[in-house]
Amino acid sequence: MFQGFGLFIILLGVLVTVHELGHFLVAKACGVKVLRFSVGFGPKLLGFTKGETEYQLALLPLGGYVKMAGDAPHEELEPGEAERGFLNAPPWKRALIVAAGPGASLLFPVLIYFFVFVGAREAVSTKVGFVDPAMPAAAAGIRAGDRITAVDGAPVRTFEDMRKAFIGRFDRPVAITLDRAGQSQTVQVTPRKMVESTPMDSVERGLIGVQPIRRPAVVGVPPGSAAAAAGLRSFDRVLAVNGVSIQDEAALHAEVARQEGPLKLTVQRAQPLEVGAVTGHAPAVVEVTVPKQPGADGFAALGAETSDMYVAAVYPDSAAQKAGIKAGDRLVAFNGEPLRSFNVLAGELSTLQEQPFELTWRSLEDGQEHTQKVAQSVHTSKDEMGTELSRLELGLRPWVPSGAELSPEDTVTVHVGVGEAMREAVIVVPRIVGQMVKVIGGLVTGNVSPKTLGGPVMMYQLASKSAEQGRDSFLHLMAIISINLGVMNLLPIPILDGFQLLSAFWEGIRRRPIPVRVRELANVVGIILLMALMGMAFFNDITR
Repeated sequence: MFQGFGLFIILLGVLVTVHELGHFLVAKACGVKVLRFSVGFGPKLLGFTKGETEYQLALLPLGGYVKMAGDAPHEELEPGEAERGFLNAPPWKRALIVAAGPGASLLFPVLIYFFVFVGAREAVSTKVGFVDPAMPAAAAGIRAGDRITAVDGAPVRTFEDMRKAFIGRFDRPVAITLDRAGQSQTVQVTPRKMVESTPMDSVERGLIGVQPIRRPAVVGVPPGSAAAAAGLRSFDRVLAVNGVSIQDEAALHAEVARQEGPLKLTVQRAQPLEVGAVTGHAPAVVEVTVPKQPGADGFAALGAETSDMYVAAVYPDSAAQKAGIKAGDRLVAFNGEPLRSFNVLAGELSTLQEQPFELTWRSLEDGQEHTQKVAQSVHTSKDEMGTELSRLELGLRPWVPSGAELSPEDTVTVHVGVGEAMREAVIVVPRIVGQMVKVIGGLVTGNVSPKTLGGPVMMYQLASKSAEQGRDSFLHLMAIISINLGVMNLLPIPILDGFQLLSAFWEGIRRRPIPVRVRELANVVGIILLMALMGMAFFNDITR
């Protein structure tokens, strides 16, 4: 707790100091007299005076300020000091001083990201751990174990590089260069369109159906199959075949191909467990012997199939539950077209939004197929920080392995030079600024819920959690909040920098200042707006 509080103070202290330092340095450069530079509000904890400026650390670390001479309309200045007052400075100087704070808050993240990017770091490589059997990569012959080295001729080193390379590339053939057992080859893949939407942005990218994760061998069992007759159940995880350990799906395929005759499987199964009135599940190890199916390989050799299209959970009151879909059912078809991959369904749903569609599934209870017209509905959930998120969902999910069930992903050491790190930092900050502007616009129009707002409690939680995830995560959070501070202060709301900047432009164009009475009324309105915003943020913190 104390460590989290310390990180919270460091986070705020650094960001406030950077912001106010921008105002301070430009005011000094413009010849405006600075009376006090304060980090924090309220009673002074410690401080000193150097020259004409008092420097202090105050009790409340939720902000800071730079007190300049003559920054209040009715403030009287000593004889000979009038020309050094803030409001007596030319409009262009005032504009520079006011813009310097948000400017510093927006430039500081460039420096942060530079230090995050520069040097050597470990990243997930482009080695394929899993290939979706219904996706374009499988059709093009890409296999688990291949390492993708280029997309459309552009080299890729990490899995994130590859994901970025597919932005805007879909519904047309794309050349994929890969390394297989030391041999380079190029295949043509036609990615499917996928729309990734967040409250901040929407991105159209191509999806080829490869993942870096090495998925455990988890089976789906059709009713009446050889696997079902032998006692296998859907979502059983194969741990061993004839005594040989199985780590992932690729290992299952390889081992089954080597074996002949009956296959003795050691599987892990979630068994129901009752503790009083509570029913849960506990893992149990079970042995099952299945006959190897002639002419088949992988899951099919067991008389089973991949668990991907089997429903692991159905959300209460969702469209899926209302249609009658239950956990254990298998999805069969979408608008009459056979489904072989949940990723395919997710891609289709991302473009349909609220449009209805036909879904066919096979019931675990009666083994019969059912077809019904359904449409996605709004599902509200809370993230790990307690923030409510609303999005369109069908309301079901496939089996998803936990982190402990996955074999380690292949990694690569990436060396980023000074020039490349600075270039990446300069690119990423404007992109985040644009996303935040969209969020603010969404708050105004109602497209983004005000429940996403957070106050000091949320910042404290984020600071603690990001520090647990490592230095880069904490620095990323610091950069995001700094950008947020810069963007918010540029809003033309009275008592914020944006209104002061607007006042300077007004005076520069109209050749006269905004009337004092109008300024005073605007400040009152600004205080009310900010208090309402802070109250909403605090309320969200408490309800979380």
